[in-house]
Amino acid sequence: MADTDAAPAKAKPAALRKGALVRVNRKAYDSSLEAAASDPTAPDYIFEGPGELLLVKGDHGQVRWNRPVPDTWLRMDQLEACS
Repeated sequence: MADTDAAPAKAKPAALRKGALVRVNRKAYDSSLEAAASDPTAPDYIFEGPGELLLVKGDHGQVRWNRPVPDTWLRMDQLEACS
């Protein structure tokens, strides 16, 4: 048998679906256009989670937080599963 020098493929993270509990990845959000267009300091609850992913359209997802605040649209690459 021949040995291969190719590195094993990294496992692709599971795609988030409607109904998933999510939080915002601080590192991805802080360097984004959305962060630059918003308040200088984002609220802590979006990074702590959980928020419920209500709808996915293309590269964006609508998140409802367990607080009396409006639902928010964020890029899917800024969201991660809440454990």
